[in-house]
Amino acid sequence: MSERVFVRVARVADVPKGRTLEVNAGSRNVLLCHTREGWFAVDNVCTHAQAKLSEGRLRKTKLICPLHGGAFDCRTGAAIGAPAVLPLATYPVRVTGEDVEIAPGEPPAGA
Repeated sequence: MSERVFVRVARVADVPKGRTLEVNAGSRNVLLCHTREGWFAVDNVCTHAQAKLSEGRLRKTKLICPLHGGAFDCRTGAAIGAPAVLPLATYPVRVTGEDVEIAPGEPPAGA
């Protein structure tokens, strides 16, 4: 098993709690979520209608798609509100000092 390779995508100060940030990690477009429960990273595209989730809202740990209101749990990628039914891929996140890092090469947990 290969070791995870993390890439720096933001600084902690870039994403206040309760907010998200669209980032590119390798070839992936990822939504970085900073919640009271911690940091999470998911694919930035809704599995229902391909809308960018970065244009939607984050309510606690619930991501709401701007197009049709589908909802996802940012911790697990699970679809938790219709019309979305397929989960989002998730990626490992870590904070090292003031840097937020994602492991984009890791097989997506939600895929």
